[in-house]
Amino acid sequence: MRVIVSGLINIETTLKVRKFPIDYYPIDYPFFGIKSGVSGVAYNVGKALLTLGNDIQITSFIGEDEEGERILLNLQDERIGNQFIYRELKETPVTIALYDEEGKRQIYCDLKDIQEKNMDFDRLEATIRNSDLVVLCNTNFNRSLLKKVREAGRLIASDVHVLSDIDDEYNKEFMEYADILFLSDEQLPSSAERFLFEMKEKYLSKIIVIGLGQKGALLYERSKDKIYRLEAAHVGDVVNTLGAGDALFSCFINYYMKGYSAVEALTRAEIFAALKIRYNGAANGFSSEDIVERYYRNGGVAVLVQ
Repeated sequence: MRVIVSGLINIETTLKVRKFPIDYYPIDYPFFGIKSGVSGVAYNVGKALLTLGNDIQITSFIGEDEEGERILLNLQDERIGNQFIYRELKETPVTIALYDEEGKRQIYCDLKDIQEKNMDFDRLEATIRNSDLVVLCNTNFNRSLLKKVREAGRLIASDVHVLSDIDDEYNKEFMEYADILFLSDEQLPSSAERFLFEMKEKYLSKIIVIGLGQKGALLYERSKDKIYRLEAAHVGDVVNTLGAGDALFSCFINYYMKGYSAVEALTRAEIFAALKIRYNGAANGFSSEDIVERYYRNGGVAVLVQ
């Protein structure tokens, strides 16, 4: 499958803390508790899809700085093309993610001036038209692509992450254009079931998935007009839940676009995400299809029709 992923790439530093809320102390020594690497939604999704055997292109903006150089070297090491990585920012975005042993996390994301950019469709048109799917992450610079990708007849997948309002002004365009739409239950104003019902009435996405963390996920499939609830997969100790949503999203579109049913795709995505969170860092711990299938055969995930 050919996929182009447009979104944020950044340098991510993770810090393991004792607990939340954090008590004040002037210095601490979390031995092997601080790590730094390349991350960002576009990178995480692209790397996951690559690990699952897909042909991917990533497009984003970075700066002419050391962090930008680090990203380009990393893309080279991962054998990911950088022809659509534009060094037009004043500085490369960076994030700091705090996490504890229970899987709770708190993220600080410094986007620099990336929200002031617009992605030029003309630079990407040939690749977009040659793709089976276009992943448009919910960054400002992708707004200029939504309508043009739809007019080009390509399927759009988007993850709006944390949502507290069905009419959320920032994410509304992405929800209106996405054929495959993902979000988290972390700040929903009502039960996930009720919110999903309201979303499927308001937006026209073919697939809507609400990730429920350790409680699994809810899936709406428009072609069958059914809502399914899937339990979470459990395959080992949880190290860090950072990037679990990106993993769930990536694995679902991998299997769904390859012809698996929505339920079959999300079942495997639950396993993929569970395998991923055994590792630290949002871009680490992705498994191949062979590994996912082995866990799937050894015990699936329970599915209920709502």
